[in-house]
Amino acid sequence: MNILEEKRRIIFKGILVGVGTGTLVGLACFFFVSTRAGQGMGSTVFLLIPFAAGFATALVTSPAHAASVAAVISAAVSLVILVVFRLEGILCALLAFPLLLAGLLFGVLFGFLFRKYILDRMHRPSAGAGLMLALIPLTILAGQGAEQNSLQRPRYETISSSITLQAKPEEVWRDILSIDSIHAKRPWMMHVGLPIPVRCAFQRPGGVGAKRTCYFENGYIEETVVAWEPPREMRLLIDRTNMPGRHWLGFESAAYELERVERGTAITRTTTITSHLYPVWYWRYFERLGVATEHEYILSDLAARISHH
Repeated sequence: MNILEEKRRIIFKGILVGVGTGTLVGLACFFFVSTRAGQGMGSTVFLLIPFAAGFATALVTSPAHAASVAAVISAAVSLVILVVFRLEGILCALLAFPLLLAGLLFGVLFGFLFRKYILDRMHRPSAGAGLMLALIPLTILAGQGAEQNSLQRPRYETISSSITLQAKPEEVWRDILSIDSIHAKRPWMMHVGLPIPVRCAFQRPGGVGAKRTCYFENGYIEETVVAWEPPREMRLLIDRTNMPGRHWLGFESAAYELERVERGTAITRTTTITSHLYPVWYWRYFERLGVATEHEYILSDLAARISHH
């Protein structure tokens, strides 16, 4: 075996050890936190655990420059395992990956510096590495404890979308009340896990107190009308959500507002959701994008039906 082949073998072996370590640490910490997390997922899951996995990977991976490769692979492997066993959805995994990757790479960098300037100068580096690995569960436990209370408090987000239709408010109102099927072009997020609305139906004629059920391909939402002013406004309170997956997000209310304008009718769809996902600076954009995508899908179908009258 020549020198080049020997180097490749060492690198490959190092990457395998790093991938195994990163995957084991990441998944073990995730399951540990998930059993105690209640309703929320925050910086411990999306930043601290990846940091710990990256740090652990850097401690055990040789040569050191293979640690980054091992960390990225371990993140992908972990997410695939969670998706395959239906512990997380594809969409959630895709959206979380950039945040997880950032935490991992910072962990790898910190681990590399710790190994170079501290462990390698110790009399027994392996004992020092073992001690640091043993401290990881305590660090995760402390991180989760620090944010536990804030994760249980719901965060409210209200999203509105509007379009203008070439029709009278009375005509648009009738179409809102009879959404018996939705056939608009599906946005990309609906191909990777965003709930797909199918139809909405009233249990009895509309009015305050009337019940409406909106059906999705995998679940349904039950609503009660709390404001009814045809053909101007309809507001609904979400009574019950029966959807697959973890309920980090919830639906609070929905509304349609119609206004006569020069070119026809301006219709605004508004949805209020609750969220237990943190950090806010990262997840708020995707939450609003997901709801806006649902709005676009419904309003596009409404526009198509109006145009065929």
